Amino acid sequence: MIALSVNLNKIALLRNARGASARPELLDFARLAMEAGAAGLTVHPRPDQRHIRVDDVPRLAAWLRGAYPDAEFNIEGNPLAAPRDGGYPGLEALVEAARPAQVTLVPDGDGQLTSDHGWAMTDDDLTTLKPLVSRFKALGARVSLFMDPSLEAIARVPETGADRIELYTEPFAEAFKADGRRWGAATEASLATFRAAAETAQGLGLGVNAGHDLDLDNLIPLRTLPGLQEVSIGHALVADALLFGFHGAVTRYRDTLAGA
Repeated sequence: MIALSVNLNKIALLRNARGASARPELLDFARLAMEAGAAGLTVHPRPDQRHIRVDDVPRLAAWLRGAYPDAEFNIEGNPLAAPRDGGYPGLEALVEAARPAQVTLVPDGDGQLTSDHGWAMTDDDLTTLKPLVSRFKALGARVSLFMDPSLEAIARVPETGADRIELYTEPFAEAFKADGRRWGAATEASLATFRAAAETAQGLGLGVNAGHDLDLDNLIPLRTLPGLQEVSIGHALVADALLFGFHGAVTRYRDTLAGA
Protein backbone atom coordinates (compact mmCIF):
# COMPACT_ATOMS: atom_id res chain seq x y z
CA MET A 1 0.00 0.00 0.00
CA ILE A 2 1.18 3.53 -0.77
CA ALA A 3 2.03 5.30 2.49
CA LEU A 4 0.33 8.60 3.37
CA SER A 5 2.47 11.18 5.14
CA VAL A 6 0.35 14.07 6.41
CA ASN A 7 1.99 17.47 6.03
CA LEU A 8 1.19 19.73 8.99
CA ASN A 9 2.42 23.02 7.52
CA LYS A 10 -1.04 24.47 6.87
CA ILE A 11 -2.14 23.71 10.43
CA ALA A 12 0.89 25.63 11.65
CA LEU A 13 0.11 28.48 9.25
CA LEU A 14 -3.38 28.78 10.70
CA ARG A 15 -1.95 28.82 14.22
CA ASN A 16 0.61 31.49 13.35
CA ALA A 17 -2.07 33.74 11.85
CA ARG A 18 -3.00 34.74 15.40
CA GLY A 19 0.52 35.55 16.48
CA ALA A 20 1.20 34.02 19.86
CA SER A 21 -1.89 31.82 19.76
CA ALA A 22 -1.37 28.18 20.69
CA ARG A 23 -4.39 27.09 18.65
CA PRO A 24 -4.67 24.96 16.68
CA GLU A 25 -2.24 22.75 18.58
CA LEU A 26 -0.08 20.75 16.17
CA LEU A 27 0.07 17.72 18.42
CA ASP A 28 -3.72 17.43 18.37
CA PHE A 29 -3.66 17.16 14.58
CA ALA A 30 -0.66 14.87 14.60
CA ARG A 31 -2.63 12.54 16.86
CA LEU A 32 -5.74 12.73 14.65
CA ALA A 33 -3.69 11.97 11.55
CA MET A 34 -2.13 8.91 13.09
CA GLU A 35 -5.41 7.68 14.56
CA ALA A 36 -6.95 7.95 11.09
CA GLY A 37 -4.31 5.68 9.62
CA ALA A 38 -1.55 7.95 8.31
CA ALA A 39 1.82 6.26 7.95
CA GLY A 40 3.65 9.31 9.23
CA LEU A 41 3.98 13.07 9.42
CA THR A 42 5.77 15.63 7.26
CA VAL A 43 6.95 19.13 8.12
CA HIS A 44 8.75 21.64 5.93
CA PRO A 45 10.28 24.27 8.21
CA ARG A 46 11.35 27.34 6.25
CA PRO A 47 13.88 29.92 7.41
CA ASP A 48 11.21 32.61 7.89
CA GLN A 49 9.21 30.17 10.10
CA ARG A 50 5.98 31.28 8.45
CA HIS A 51 4.32 27.99 9.32
CA ILE A 52 6.36 25.26 11.05
CA ARG A 53 8.53 26.88 13.72
CA VAL A 54 11.90 25.65 14.87
CA ASP A 55 10.59 24.44 18.23
CA ASP A 56 7.80 22.45 16.53
CA VAL A 57 10.25 20.05 14.93
CA PRO A 58 11.80 18.27 17.93
CA ARG A 59 8.49 18.43 19.78
CA LEU A 60 6.63 16.59 17.01
CA ALA A 61 9.49 14.14 16.57
CA ALA A 62 9.53 13.26 20.27
CA TRP A 63 5.76 12.84 20.40
CA LEU A 64 5.68 10.59 17.33
CA ARG A 65 8.59 8.51 18.58
CA GLY A 66 6.81 7.95 21.87
CA ALA A 67 3.26 7.41 20.63
CA TYR A 68 3.91 5.73 17.25
CA PRO A 69 7.49 4.45 17.25
CA ASP A 70 7.10 2.67 13.92
CA ALA A 71 5.75 5.73 12.10
CA GLU A 72 7.83 7.91 9.81
CA PHE A 73 8.74 11.51 10.59
CA ASN A 74 9.79 13.31 7.39
CA ILE A 75 11.50 16.70 7.44
CA GLU A 76 11.61 18.60 4.16
CA GLY A 77 13.81 21.59 3.54
CA ASN A 78 16.54 23.37 1.66
CA PRO A 79 19.90 22.18 2.99
CA LEU A 80 21.57 25.28 1.54
CA ALA A 81 19.50 27.80 3.53
CA ALA A 82 21.79 29.44 6.06
CA PRO A 83 20.93 29.95 9.77
CA ARG A 84 18.97 33.15 10.48
CA ASP A 85 18.95 35.69 13.29
CA GLY A 86 15.29 34.87 13.98
CA GLY A 87 16.25 31.46 15.30
CA TYR A 88 16.35 29.24 12.23
CA PRO A 89 19.44 27.05 12.78
CA GLY A 90 19.66 25.42 9.35
CA LEU A 91 18.23 22.11 8.17
CA GLU A 92 21.12 20.00 9.39
CA ALA A 93 20.76 21.29 12.96
CA LEU A 94 17.01 20.57 12.89
CA VAL A 95 17.64 17.03 11.68
CA GLU A 96 20.29 16.47 14.31
CA ALA A 97 17.85 17.56 17.02
CA ALA A 98 14.86 15.57 15.73
CA ARG A 99 16.50 12.48 14.17
CA PRO A 100 13.71 11.88 11.63
CA ALA A 101 13.31 8.68 9.65
CA GLN A 102 13.48 10.63 6.37
CA VAL A 103 14.88 13.93 5.15
CA THR A 104 13.66 15.32 1.84
CA LEU A 105 16.04 17.87 0.32
CA VAL A 106 14.23 20.58 -1.65
CA PRO A 107 15.87 23.41 -3.67
CA ASP A 108 13.43 26.13 -2.65
CA GLY A 109 14.25 29.75 -1.91
CA ASP A 110 12.93 32.29 0.57
CA GLY A 111 10.80 34.06 -2.01
CA GLN A 112 8.86 30.99 -3.08
CA LEU A 113 5.30 30.62 -1.84
CA THR A 114 5.76 26.86 -2.09
CA SER A 115 8.22 24.44 -3.66
CA ASP A 116 8.05 24.71 -7.44
CA HIS A 117 10.91 22.70 -8.95
CA GLY A 118 13.29 19.87 -8.26
CA TRP A 119 17.07 19.57 -8.31
CA ALA A 120 18.55 20.01 -11.79
CA MET A 121 21.45 17.69 -10.95
CA THR A 122 24.07 19.93 -12.51
CA ASP A 123 27.70 19.24 -11.69
CA ASP A 124 27.47 21.95 -9.03
CA ASP A 125 24.40 20.27 -7.51
CA LEU A 126 26.21 16.95 -7.34
CA THR A 127 29.26 18.51 -5.72
CA THR A 128 27.05 20.25 -3.15
CA LEU A 129 24.62 17.43 -2.44
CA LYS A 130 26.98 14.48 -2.05
CA PRO A 131 28.52 15.55 1.30
CA LEU A 132 25.15 16.80 2.57
CA VAL A 133 23.46 13.48 1.82
CA SER A 134 26.31 11.70 3.60
CA ARG A 135 25.89 13.85 6.71
CA PHE A 136 22.12 13.36 6.86
CA LYS A 137 22.51 9.61 6.46
CA ALA A 138 25.08 9.62 9.26
CA LEU A 139 22.33 11.14 11.45
CA GLY A 140 20.21 8.07 10.77
CA ALA A 141 17.89 9.49 8.12
CA ARG A 142 16.87 8.06 4.79
CA VAL A 143 17.48 10.81 2.22
CA SER A 144 15.09 11.70 -0.60
CA LEU A 145 15.70 14.35 -3.27
CA PHE A 146 12.85 16.47 -4.64
CA MET A 147 12.95 15.96 -8.41
CA ASP A 148 11.17 16.90 -11.60
CA PRO A 149 10.31 13.90 -13.83
CA SER A 150 13.51 14.41 -15.84
CA LEU A 151 15.14 11.12 -16.77
CA GLU A 152 18.52 12.79 -17.26
CA ALA A 153 18.47 14.41 -13.83
CA ILE A 154 17.15 11.31 -12.06
CA ALA A 155 19.92 9.24 -13.66
CA ARG A 156 22.46 11.28 -11.67
CA VAL A 157 20.77 10.92 -8.27
CA PRO A 158 22.69 7.74 -7.28
CA GLU A 159 25.93 9.73 -7.48
CA THR A 160 24.76 11.70 -4.43
CA GLY A 161 24.12 8.61 -2.31
CA ALA A 162 20.43 9.48 -1.84
CA ASP A 163 17.98 6.64 -1.17
CA ARG A 164 14.82 7.96 -2.82
CA ILE A 165 13.40 10.67 -4.99
CA GLU A 166 10.20 12.61 -4.42
CA LEU A 167 8.59 13.42 -7.74
CA TYR A 168 7.29 17.00 -7.95
CA THR A 169 3.74 16.44 -9.16
CA GLU A 170 2.35 19.92 -9.85
CA PRO A 171 2.68 19.44 -13.65
CA PHE A 172 0.63 16.27 -13.34
CA ALA A 173 -1.98 18.05 -11.22
CA GLU A 174 -2.21 20.83 -13.83
CA ALA A 175 -2.70 18.28 -16.61
CA PHE A 176 -5.50 16.66 -14.63
CA LYS A 177 -7.09 20.08 -14.14
CA ALA A 178 -6.85 20.75 -17.88
CA ASP A 179 -8.84 17.56 -18.47
CA GLY A 180 -11.67 18.94 -16.34
CA ARG A 181 -10.45 17.08 -13.26
CA ARG A 182 -10.94 13.67 -14.88
CA TRP A 183 -8.62 11.10 -16.41
CA GLY A 184 -8.23 12.37 -19.98
CA ALA A 185 -5.62 12.78 -22.70
CA ALA A 186 -3.53 15.43 -20.91
CA THR A 187 -3.56 13.39 -17.71
CA GLU A 188 -2.46 10.25 -19.56
CA ALA A 189 0.35 12.09 -21.36
CA SER A 190 1.63 13.56 -18.09
CA LEU A 191 1.25 10.24 -16.33
CA ALA A 192 3.41 8.62 -19.02
CA THR A 193 6.17 11.10 -18.21
CA PHE A 194 5.93 10.38 -14.50
CA ARG A 195 5.69 6.65 -15.13
CA ALA A 196 8.97 6.75 -17.06
CA ALA A 197 10.56 8.75 -14.23
CA ALA A 198 9.40 6.26 -11.61
CA GLU A 199 10.62 3.31 -13.66
CA THR A 200 14.00 4.98 -14.22
CA ALA A 201 14.38 5.61 -10.50
CA GLN A 202 13.47 2.04 -9.65
CA GLY A 203 15.94 0.72 -12.19
CA LEU A 204 18.64 2.70 -10.41
CA GLY A 205 17.70 1.20 -7.05
CA LEU A 206 15.96 4.34 -5.79
CA GLY A 207 12.68 4.45 -3.90
CA VAL A 208 9.90 6.66 -5.27
CA ASN A 209 7.83 9.20 -3.34
CA ALA A 210 5.58 11.90 -4.76
CA GLY A 211 4.08 15.16 -3.63
CA HIS A 212 2.64 18.58 -4.48
CA ASP A 213 -0.91 19.59 -5.39
CA LEU A 214 -2.23 16.06 -4.90
CA ASP A 215 -5.87 15.62 -3.90
CA LEU A 216 -8.59 12.99 -3.63
CA ASP A 217 -9.33 13.10 -7.37
CA ASN A 218 -5.92 13.23 -9.03
CA LEU A 219 -4.57 10.58 -6.67
CA ILE A 220 -6.69 8.01 -8.51
CA PRO A 221 -4.54 8.08 -11.67
CA LEU A 222 -1.34 8.89 -9.81
CA ARG A 223 -1.59 5.85 -7.56
CA THR A 224 -0.96 3.71 -10.65
CA LEU A 225 2.68 4.86 -10.81
CA PRO A 226 4.91 1.78 -10.64
CA GLY A 227 6.68 1.35 -7.32
CA LEU A 228 5.17 4.45 -5.70
CA GLN A 229 5.94 4.12 -1.99
CA GLU A 230 4.78 7.33 -0.34
CA VAL A 231 2.92 10.58 -0.93
CA SER A 232 3.00 13.61 1.33
CA ILE A 233 -0.11 15.78 1.28
CA GLY A 234 -0.98 18.88 3.25
CA HIS A 235 -2.80 21.74 1.54
CA ALA A 236 -5.59 19.79 -0.17
CA LEU A 237 -6.05 17.52 2.83
CA VAL A 238 -6.49 20.48 5.18
CA ALA A 239 -8.92 22.08 2.71
CA ASP A 240 -10.92 18.85 2.58
CA ALA A 241 -10.88 18.72 6.37
CA LEU A 242 -13.15 21.79 6.34
CA LEU A 243 -15.77 19.51 4.75
CA PHE A 244 -15.04 16.13 6.29
CA GLY A 245 -13.21 16.94 9.53
CA PHE A 246 -9.50 16.24 9.86
CA HIS A 247 -9.88 12.60 10.85
CA GLY A 248 -12.38 12.07 8.04
CA ALA A 249 -10.13 13.72 5.45
CA VAL A 250 -7.11 11.61 6.41
CA THR A 251 -9.29 8.49 6.23
CA ARG A 252 -10.46 9.41 2.73
CA TYR A 253 -6.91 9.98 1.51
CA ARG A 254 -5.73 6.73 3.05
CA ASP A 255 -8.62 4.83 1.44
CA THR A 256 -8.03 6.44 -1.95
CA LEU A 257 -4.38 5.39 -1.88
CA ALA A 258 -5.51 1.87 -1.01
CA GLY A 259 -7.66 1.77 -4.13
CA ALA A 260 -11.06 2.44 -2.59
